[in-house]
Amino acid sequence: MITHQDASFQKAIDAAESLPVDDREELLEILRLRMAEHRRDEIAANARETLQAVREKRAKFGTVEDLKKDLLGN
Repeated sequence: MITHQDASFQKAIDAAESLPVDDREELLEILRLRMAEHRRDEIAANARETLQAVREKRAKFGTVEDLKKDLLGN
């Protein structure tokens, strides 16, 4: 079954394919840059959350073995 989201995605692809090659390349570059910016924003948010956890003493430190023990409840 085709959902509304699938149909919208297909429309976006169709619209992109109707563009001249140079415009498609420019569109790809814009999308790459926006994806990179979005990922940087996610990384920054994770860093802020981690720093806050360290400040609040909620962060744990240790070795990989310590992590395994913590996850396995040993």
